[in-house]
Amino acid sequence: MSYQRELHIAQLAVQRATLLTQRVFHEKAKGTLSKDDKSPVTIGDFGAQALIIHAIKSNFPNDEIVGEEEASSLRENKNLSSQIWDLVKNTSLDDRSSESELGGPVESEEQMLQTIDAGNSAGGAHGRIWALDPIDGTMGFLRGGQYAVCLALIEDGDVKVGVLGCPNLPIDNAAPLSADVGDESGAGRGVLFAAVAGSGATSRPLGPGALRTSQPIHMKSVPDITHATFCESVEASHSSHGDQAAIANKLGITRESVRMDSQAKYGSIARGAGDLYLRLPVRKDYQEKIWDHAAGDVIVREAGGAVTDAEGKRLDFSKGRTLEENKGVVAAPRAVHAQVLEAVKSVLGSKT
Repeated sequence: MSYQRELHIAQLAVQRATLLTQRVFHEKAKGTLSKDDKSPVTIGDFGAQALIIHAIKSNFPNDEIVGEEEASSLRENKNLSSQIWDLVKNTSLDDRSSESELGGPVESEEQMLQTIDAGNSAGGAHGRIWALDPIDGTMGFLRGGQYAVCLALIEDGDVKVGVLGCPNLPIDNAAPLSADVGDESGAGRGVLFAAVAGSGATSRPLGPGALRTSQPIHMKSVPDITHATFCESVEASHSSHGDQAAIANKLGITRESVRMDSQAKYGSIARGAGDLYLRLPVRKDYQEKIWDHAAGDVIVREAGGAVTDAEGKRLDFSKGRTLEENKGVVAAPRAVHAQVLEAVKSVLGSKT
């Protein structure tokens, strides 16, 4: 199966959702709730989830969706629900044909709430399941840094299609990665990364209508690991910065790590702007969510990389809504992945 229709719809759906998130981003709209884990949820999260699930259900009505958000809080907060509905009903692609392919507009506020709640799949090893993170990197989104709209199709436990919309990354695949890469948005920024298993990875500029022209992307060759650039999470609660520094030291890497939020890190290394991405366990009981990694996993692998956990096991998306069989993430070009993994095991193993 080629998955070209799934890829096309997924890219259009993510592109349309980024129009909504960028509107919120630029207006600095307020309206933040707290989830059980106390991470912020913005109106952009709910609106983007509604738009994407509507597009998926319009095209693939029998597919399941693992979404990050659910609408119970909105049913209790009518004012916030109304704000989100105003965004959703006024967000569309400016290309009529592309908008029609996504099933057209959501018809009512109640349908919006029901659509958000349709992301309630338990996941698992069988069938077609979409993993959706409407705004990955919520902290980055709120402070004006990097975030991503993430969507992946998992079939029988394997990721088949991955799409990342990164509105604040430079369009230019050759732009150097730097710590301030997410401090501004606007002209020359906005990238749509995509991959289909077995068919390579691409990037294209984000736009307001039909999909723009894509180009293939590849991870950069790293002949000397000491010259590599690490990407890591901004939040110390997401990944151990101390362990990362120890691993860099063991590999002889002296360049300062570039810290950014979201799966924009996967996209950055996939196109050769960075080289290595580590997400190192901070708690033994923490389980990564599948929507935080599915799209990035297939995009990096199709760009010539290897993605495993900190023990060298492939990420297993068949266990439900979390990566319960995996601890941490190690993503690197295939040629140096084993070398990086050895350093990871050495540093983490010395702590046990």
